[in-house]
This record gives sequence, structure tokens and C-alpha cells, in this order.
Amino acid sequence: MNPFAFSGIPGIVFGPGEFRRVHRTIKEMGDHVLVVTGVSSLERSGKWDELGGGLEKESIRCSRVTLQGEPSPDFVDDTVSRFRDRGIQVVLAVGGGSVVDAGKAISAMLTQETSVYEFLEGIGNRTHNGERLPFVAVPTTSGTGSEATKNAVLSKVGPHGFKKSIRHDRFVPDVAVIDPELMLSCPPEVSAACGMDAFTQLLESYVSTQASPFTDAMAYSGISFLKDSLIPVCTTEGESIEKRAAMAYASLVSGMTLANAGLGVVHGLASPIGGLFSIPHGVVCGTLVGAETRVNIEKLRKQEQDGHTALTKYAKVGALVSGREFREEEVHPCCDLLIERIDGWIEALAIPRLSRYGIRASDLDTIARSAGNKNNPVALSVDEIKDLVSMRL
Repeated sequence: MNPFAFSGIPGIVFGPGEFRRVHRTIKEMGDHVLVVTGVSSLERSGKWDELGGGLEKESIRCSRVTLQGEPSPDFVDDTVSRFRDRGIQVVLAVGGGSVVDAGKAISAMLTQETSVYEFLEGIGNRTHNGERLPFVAVPTTSGTGSEATKNAVLSKVGPHGFKKSIRHDRFVPDVAVIDPELMLSCPPEVSAACGMDAFTQLLESYVSTQASPFTDAMAYSGISFLKDSLIPVCTTEGESIEKRAAMAYASLVSGMTLANAGLGVVHGLASPIGGLFSIPHGVVCGTLVGAETRVNIEKLRKQEQDGHTALTKYAKVGALVSGREFREEEVHPCCDLLIERIDGWIEALAIPRLSRYGIRASDLDTIARSAGNKNNPVALSVDEIKDLVSMRL
């Protein structure tokens, strides 16, 4: 067993209807909350009025900012500039992974007197001191697991664009409230992209070079809940609270495993692709995870590492998602089953190809050279990464 460390996790409140009590959690932290949300989904679901009524009952002042798309450093700076001197005591983010990341960054920057650019990895040259306002995360999608991580991803899209994180161990939310009822109205295409993101995070962290017994157990558990719920919540059972709860659990666990075991090549590609092109993060992950898994398995096989831990792990997941018992002598057939199942999910969910977002063969060299292996179980060359991406153009 290799040495490992495991960072903190938020206080977790999980279950249908828990959002109706979030005002009590806020009251324990302060009397003036800044609520970060998407543009209109909470109004359409009636949950905004529900939240407002609870806050009013507790005599909590409420300010609000809305986010459209993914958060940029400028959005964070502008929000902090507006609210820094208004006596905000708590930040509450209610929305998808982008909203939670935005809330996380805002809570971290309301204690600072400078731009978030200064603290972005690979952009700025300062280290954040970890001071932030109390922060509560309430995800409304099942995908990024941001409610359980210590980083917030910010994007700037364009020829010189980037996706970079502001990160600190203390940025893990104080409380994550996971209420599957909030996911019931999530559209099928969003549920599909988010679900494939969660699966990618679980699989990549499971086979990561930095995996540990803790993260292995959690990742395997997350996949076991996701495997029978992913397709139903995107097709025939979108309003099933049981299926939505299973996906919410898988997403939450994926945040914990990625924070402690790291991720692989797909997430090494997500940063340059997301910076250069306006493409949802979940789509990048969902469209590439099948190709990544195929390339990784093929390279492990070529290295004649039949007993390699990662190859065996891929086989175990292949058996799990196929509903069969894993046997040591069936490593290769079970790896093939995994590839087949992932490809089937991508087709059934109609995950778009990269070309839909303007990505062309001429872009592959720039993308591949900007990507990283991260904690991929086998090192891929620039040419191998280019080939991987080309499979999904």
C-alpha cells in the first residue's frame, strides 16, 4: 500500500426535502447571505420563493447574483467589487457545478483586497491564505462534485483562453446540502453531460496513480450507484427520486475522489479545450471518456502488464457495469465489456462530438500540446493524445 493523504470533506446533509431547511443552516452562520444562482431555473421550479420564505422567517437579509454559463475571473471580481462592503456574512450557491464554483470563489475573494487573477494556478503568482466567508453549496445537477472539492474552476474562452483553478484546503464548503428533489427538473441533455462527467471522475480517480484504499472504495461505490441510474434519469425516469438520489450520491462521491486521488487525461484535455472553445465541461468529459479508456487499456496491454493494477481495475469496473461477477482470469474480456458499455452510454445519451463546437483537425496539435496526463494510469504521448481526441471529432 502506497502512502496517501485524505483531505477534508464538507458537512453533508443528504436527502429529499433537505433544501427546505437550508435557511436554518444559514442562520447558524450569519444574518446576511449572498445567494449565487443560475438565471431562472429556481424561479421556474418554485424553489426561489421557498428559499426566500425560509430566509425571511429567520430574519436573514438576502442579496443575490446570477450566473449564466461558466464563471469567469471577471465575473468573480465584479461580484466581489459589488458586495465587498455590504456586510455579507455567508455565501450560498444553489445551482450546477458552475454556480457552486462561482460561489466558492466569491466566498474566498470577499476576504481579499485584490483580483482573483492573482491566485489562479498558472496565471497569478500569489498563494491564497485560505480565509473565506462561510460557504454552503447546494447542487442542482449531478456532475462535477464541486460541493465536495477544495477548488473552483474559472474560465476565459478565446484564442488565449484558459480554465484554471483557485485552490486551498480551506475552500471545501462548510456544508453541502444534496437534495435530489432539486434535480428532478434537470433537462435530459444536461443530466446526460453531468452524469458522464461524474462517471469520468469516478473512473479516472479509481485508476489514478494516486488512488488509495479510501478513494478506491468510494469510487467503486459511486459507480455502483450510477450504473443503473444514468440512462434512466436522462430518458424514461427523469422524475424518479430514487434514480436522482443515486446520481446525486455518485456525483458527491466523485468530488471526494477527484480531490484526493486526482484525475486523468480527459481532465487534462478539458482545460485547454474549455479555454479555447465554448463547450460545456460535461460534454468534453462525456465525449472523450470512451476514447480515453480504450487508449489506456490498449497501451497497458501492449506493455504486457496483464497484472497491472489499473488494468485489473478497469476490468472490475467492466464487470460491475455489466452486471457480472469479476474473475481474475477474465481481465481482458471485462476490459472489453467496459469499453463497450461506455460507448453504448455515449450513443444512447447522444453526447455530441467535438466538431459540433467548432473543433477541427487543425486544432488537435494545439490542444494535445496544452494537455496533461495528470494522474493517468499510463503516460500518453502528444501523438497518442491527438489520436484520442480525433476519435471524437
